[in-house]
Amino acid sequence: MFNVVIFGAPGSGKGTQSERIISEYGLFHISTGDVLREQIAKGTELGKIADSYISKGQLIPDELMIDILSQVLDANPQAGKGVIFDGFPRTIEQAKALKKMLALREAEVDVVVGLEVEEEELIERLLKRGQVSGRSDDNLDTIKKRLHVYHNQTKPLKDYYVKEGKYKQIKGTGTVENIFNSIKETISKL
Repeated sequence: MFNVVIFGAPGSGKGTQSERIISEYGLFHISTGDVLREQIAKGTELGKIADSYISKGQLIPDELMIDILSQVLDANPQAGKGVIFDGFPRTIEQAKALKKMLALREAEVDVVVGLEVEEEELIERLLKRGQVSGRSDDNLDTIKKRLHVYHNQTKPLKDYYVKEGKYKQIKGTGTVENIFNSIKETISKL
């Protein structure tokens, strides 16, 4: 089981690069954003709770996310080959919970791919994405809140994974292909 965490600020290209990693390595994709948006669209109780946080640019409580991920992993046997975690973990507590959850399945996070992108570029990308996709959370006010949350709550996770020897920094600017080639080169060295 080969497990990858794709890490970076909102707009850093996690979703785009996740698709390429999945295609290249045959990993099962867990995007917490997609899972939560699906629940919101269906109007489930979980979706309503999630929306109350997401619409304010806040993170979902850790316990709720761990429960969701455990359910997704256990419901999908194809996750046994390996998983790419997109949008999770976002806090050190979540990283510790993920480590524990994977250990129960005799697995671990093998690598954290950290996409590094300057803030102005992130804002520009997210605004463009909002115009194309119509995602309501891609507006300037919410983007700034999400980046603030990222810098204060999520970015410290980078140091956690650096200390664990798992974090691999990837320049997240340039062509999609060049970024992916950097990721493949990094993974090939593991």
